[in-house]
Formats: sequence, structure tokens, C-alpha cells
Amino acid sequence: MQKEIELFKSSLKKSNLKVTSQRLKVLEVFLKTEKHVSCDELYRVIRRAYPEIGYATVYRTLKLIQKTGLAREVDFGDRTSRLEHNFGHEHHDHLICLKCGRFFEVFDSDIERLQEKLARKSNFTPIRHKMDIFGYCQKCK
Repeated sequence: MQKEIELFKSSLKKSNLKVTSQRLKVLEVFLKTEKHVSCDELYRVIRRAYPEIGYATVYRTLKLIQKTGLAREVDFGDRTSRLEHNFGHEHHDHLICLKCGRFFEVFDSDIERLQEKLARKSNFTPIRHKMDIFGYCQKCK
């Protein structure tokens, strides 16, 4: 977690933003939360431990965390923006159930190779990608 904290501090300084204790607390709680988390969900967790931290601070700090590259936004089709850890985590895609909302993290090296092949064929340099497949899980079929 120390690497992520240093990266965040460095990013704030480069943007001429203050490294505040509240921002660092939000970052630490986010880093300890190993799940896809919305701002509302994270705020509820933070409020219990740090009632002095307001919703706006959590929201703005999550945007900074995302800008730093420590998190990426995921949308499971329920109109709720969530963030998941990005730094030091393996790339994966998502299978998302339209009925119950469950999601599954998946990785397939064949699909990754095909994406690289398609990019090369089009003389395209990919920077990032995401694949979300929406459907019905075994339980909801």
C-alpha cells in the first residue's frame, strides 16, 4: 500500500494540490476495500471511522485516485459508477448478470491475443480496453 500512497502524493504535488490527511484517509480506506465500490458505499465506510470527512471530499478524492491510475471506473449497467483497484492488479474483464446484478471477473489469454492481433492489423496502438458482457448468470437463466 505504501507504493500507492507515494504515487498518489506525487500526483497531487504535480497537480499543485495539497496532500491532506483527509485525502490520505480516503485513499487508505479505498485501498483496503478490495471490491468494486461506489462513492456512496465508500462514504458510508469512511463516515463510520472518520465522521469529519464529508461526501464531497470522498467524491473529489476518488476522482483524484482515478486520475492517478490507482483505480478505474466500471459500470455494470445499473447507472452506478464504481471504482476498482487498478494499480498492481491483473487485467480482467466482467460478465454481468442483468437480473441479479452479480458480476464475475474473467480473463482469457486467447481473447487478449485476438485484441492485440486486431489492433496490429489496423495499425492501431491500444492504450487500455475493457470488455463487459451483459447477460444472465446460471442462477437467473
